[in-house]
Amino acid sequence: QEQLAESGGGLVQPGGSLRLTCAASEISFHIYDMKWYRQASGMQRELVATISKDGTTMYSDSVKGRFTISRDNTKNTSYLQMNNLKPEDTAVYYCNAHRDPPIKRDLWGRGTQVTVSS
Repeated sequence: QEQLAESGGGLVQPGGSLRLTCAASEISFHIYDMKWYRQASGMQRELVATISKDGTTMYSDSVKGRFTISRDNTKNTSYLQMNNLKPEDTAVYYCNAHRDPPIKRDLWGRGTQVTVSS
């Protein structure tokens, strides 16, 4: 069964770090772009970071310089390293695997909670 599973969330103090992991199962991982989204309480889901199948990375302005997205195709895993965390980074973080047309496909994980608070 195709699935994505996030892990690594938790409670951290401002200025701290966390590394989120997205483990993919039963998909051809190397042909998907991998993305991390987040959704804060009462807010819309927003795109945080993308790593394309060829390794190109993109970040939202709010996390640029603090977060790093990476992937390991040998382990079917994507990572989001988050440094210098701020209270406004508090959200549920979701992993997404995306394929462009002609075979458009989007797979989602269930999310992992990140809380930044002192």
